[in-house]
Amino acid sequence: MAYWEYSSFPPYVSAAEKRKRAAAAIKRLQKQAGKKGRGPEPVVIEGRAIARTFWGKAWCDNLESYADFAYRLERGRSYVRAGAVVDLKIDAGKIEARVSGTELYEVAVSITKLKPARWKILAGTCGGRVGSLVGLLRGELPDEVMRAVTDRKQGLFPEPRQIDMDCSCPDVAGVCKHVGATLYGVGARLDARPELLFHLRGVDPQELIEQATEDLAAAGQGAPAALAGDDLGALFGIELAADAAPVVPAPKRARKKKR
Repeated sequence: MAYWEYSSFPPYVSAAEKRKRAAAAIKRLQKQAGKKGRGPEPVVIEGRAIARTFWGKAWCDNLESYADFAYRLERGRSYVRAGAVVDLKIDAGKIEARVSGTELYEVAVSITKLKPARWKILAGTCGGRVGSLVGLLRGELPDEVMRAVTDRKQGLFPEPRQIDMDCSCPDVAGVCKHVGATLYGVGARLDARPELLFHLRGVDPQELIEQATEDLAAAGQGAPAALAGDDLGALFGIELAADAAPVVPAPKRARKKKR
């Protein structure tokens, strides 16, 4: 066992060394995957900002708003900026990552599915306004919708009690630096693929279109051409995953014991 595992202060590792380790880890994973396997999906951060769009920033802001997380996330930021999250996959109810450090660590995070009643309220607020519907995944939200989506109790983002985390590293803290880097990596990934947040929480943004159509019909108006089709990706101007897996409960993993 390394001497620092008895201490709260592990040896300092420079950003350059972290990047070097990460690059080597990505090459190993690519080699292991081969031509037919599913290769690693690293998180790439350009510059200092981890997230630049509404959805990415809102995810990170939500994490930092909880005292349970905030004091443990700082080291995670330095890891994700250095490219240490060499593989990140987001699925229904779960996040899986491999993070480069002294070794290559396995991180698993499970997220509770959004309750139907909570999603119904959100769908009514967001989907009921055509302007907000078209701009939803682009992050072009009216103040009313933005407040609803980011509300800590009734919004789309998870609370600490809805997040279960596990890492293969020796750190017994609930949010180690590898978990922190993974959580920030999700924010960076949402910049390019905001629809993954809906998939992660187990809800379908297509229901927003249905809600908007119903509201327009009730008001005696026909649905706009943009809402008449079923091409959600074209509507939002982004590429949606065509082979998204069905929502299934995330497997239970043992929680780390806190001292």
